[in-house]
Amino acid sequence: MNTNDSPAAFSALVQAFFCQHLIAQRNASPRTVASYRDTFQLLLRFLDQSMNKPPAQILLADLDAPLILRFLDHLEQERGNSARSRNNRLAALRSFMRYASFQDPTCLPLVQRVLAIPMKRFERPLLDFLSREEMQAIIDAPDSSTWSGHRDRVLLATLYNTGARVSEIIQLKSNQVSVRDSSIRIHGKGRKQRDVPLWKSTAVEIRQWLGRIETVPETPLFPNRTREPLTRSGVEYRLRLAVQKAAKHCSSLQGKSVSPHTLRHTTAMHLLQSGVDISVIALWLGHESPATTHLYIEADLTMKERALEKLEEPSIKSPRYKPTPDILAFLESL
Repeated sequence: MNTNDSPAAFSALVQAFFCQHLIAQRNASPRTVASYRDTFQLLLRFLDQSMNKPPAQILLADLDAPLILRFLDHLEQERGNSARSRNNRLAALRSFMRYASFQDPTCLPLVQRVLAIPMKRFERPLLDFLSREEMQAIIDAPDSSTWSGHRDRVLLATLYNTGARVSEIIQLKSNQVSVRDSSIRIHGKGRKQRDVPLWKSTAVEIRQWLGRIETVPETPLFPNRTREPLTRSGVEYRLRLAVQKAAKHCSSLQGKSVSPHTLRHTTAMHLLQSGVDISVIALWLGHESPATTHLYIEADLTMKERALEKLEEPSIKSPRYKPTPDILAFLESL
């Protein structure tokens, strides 16, 4: 296949990349396919706006390294994307260009220049998490006498109990909960499944909630008003409402940014502070490696203070400072 000679060839290449390579051959997860799809939608719109070239006229040769760099700058400077998001978009384009080089070796020089674009380094801030009092205030905020309030309360309690990602929580079905064993089965990243135990209070909340929804196998555990699964933005919105209400009674929540991932960090930190082994926490959260979980140790100042208390302070005598009359000698000593 010569991918450089016509827009039709480029269009066919993109479709083959998604249908044959990602879905049929790699069996990529729906989330991966959606992320790659979004990358191409953004890129095609950028080409249309910056080069006045609609998707029907694009050639593979248009996707050279300078163009990709301008696209990445556009994501950061105009769309306000983080370096992490920029890197995710670049990873999708790299995967496509590698696939293109196997389909048409004549485009290898073009591909190599794109693959040479480096990932951008970024600072990793300390993880933000909530105190137990703040977490309890958020769980208690929804009005459980209403259908949506009851759902939100169970949703927040389940997020805290399991430490699940928001993408994992919205795809939960009612048949993934074992009331008898007080556990819940989560389908995580990389198609890995994990069973997470439920606290008695969470199990009771879920059992009561199951009585208010249909419990056929494919029923979403947390549906919206139309009985469809809550979306990511829906979960973020319901959490935002709970935080706003909780902040009226818990002053430390005022002005604090709380996302679903903050609850995941909170679960991990509270498990760590309770003495749970870090390898168990990694399994609990569905981490690929316990090394990822070490970030929570770095963020826990209380744990560091406890470690410091176990060390005997050295006896240090502070010498009395005597200024030197020779300013040059002083400067040279610095």
